[in-house]
Amino acid sequence: MSKAYRSNPMVRWFNDRLPVLSWVDHHLLDYPAPRNLNYWWNFGSLAGIALVVQIVTGILLAMHYTADAKLAFDSVEHIMRNVNAGWLMRYVHANGGSMFFLVVYIHIFRGLYYGSYKSPREVLWWLGILILLAMMATAFMGYVLPWGQMSFWAATVITNLFSAIPVIGDEIVAWLWGGFAVGNPTLKRFYSLHYLLPFVIVGLVFLHLWALHTAKSNNPLGIDMRGPQDQLPFHPYYTIKDMFGMFVFFVVFAAFVFYAPNYLGHPDNYIPANPLVTPAHIVPEWYFLPFYAILRAIPDKLGGVIAMFASILVLFILPWLDTSRVRSATFRPIYKLFFWVLVADVILLGIVGAKPPEGAWIHIGRLATAYYFVHLIILMPLIGLIERPRPLPQSIAAAVLKGKT
Repeated sequence: MSKAYRSNPMVRWFNDRLPVLSWVDHHLLDYPAPRNLNYWWNFGSLAGIALVVQIVTGILLAMHYTADAKLAFDSVEHIMRNVNAGWLMRYVHANGGSMFFLVVYIHIFRGLYYGSYKSPREVLWWLGILILLAMMATAFMGYVLPWGQMSFWAATVITNLFSAIPVIGDEIVAWLWGGFAVGNPTLKRFYSLHYLLPFVIVGLVFLHLWALHTAKSNNPLGIDMRGPQDQLPFHPYYTIKDMFGMFVFFVVFAAFVFYAPNYLGHPDNYIPANPLVTPAHIVPEWYFLPFYAILRAIPDKLGGVIAMFASILVLFILPWLDTSRVRSATFRPIYKLFFWVLVADVILLGIVGAKPPEGAWIHIGRLATAYYFVHLIILMPLIGLIERPRPLPQSIAAAVLKGKT
């Protein structure tokens, strides 16, 4: 504990019986962090802030939402028009989901660039992928709740994918629907799970932080800390840095909420759900578009479902697919080049996912999908074997203080 805690006998008495303050002091304030972390490391804390925003606004919205197929759409309109600041709560929650995925995707690609998935951080990486999967499930179920045209038909299309699973597929779909079609039981199930899963994510985040503090943070150089000269206490150095990142994040967030609240949504969701009228083009939210493009790239329904899930599950074995002993792309010129090709490929998949599956977009989607798997399964092991990395610095301190007196 810090001197302030020890100097107060009442605080010391309480902490001796429930060591919350010393735990915070050890894990959040005095936690030894590498002294060279850059702003790409802000996105982990920003993801935590986005999660808190989603939970708080979600609880407030749940007080006014009605999970009934006949009333859901009208209850959302009621929130927007009649509840005090209801429009703000809904826009913050809707755009907050997009902001959450944005910072998590950047956080993942930062991990790919700097090799944060390598030993001894494999479990830390696995927990991050589990968080992503839980986020996707939560976001999909939340997208259904407004019960607009796009919500209804997205639920119909996505849940129908499970019917491609041999033997048990139809039973899974019937269980998800709660009947023989998307309807009131489906909405109630999705509402319950949408409310529950964020708290599952909180549990996964706790384990993620536990694994982080066990393995310690990676850094831009990808080398381990070798003593006090390589470290800085998390507070005040990185708390101030995170506060600056949070300020920039909320500026961007507020720009969407107040000036373009519907920019990331679909206008068809302002039309009440109609099972008899199919939208011209059914598309998911933007953060699902790369996976939607992979799904559509395979002509076979079961093959598309397998490819879509495999595009995420392959990330679990990434620590063993990358055969290089060097973590950071800073010292890996070939890997760095192909990393940016992968980023461009994922962006291209997102663009393809937003387009109708016709003409040249079909071929572009298939090529982009093929490259995604070739990059992870073939190129990463091959690059690790043939690449000659640049020499690593002796220590973090030596690299940071190089050229300084």
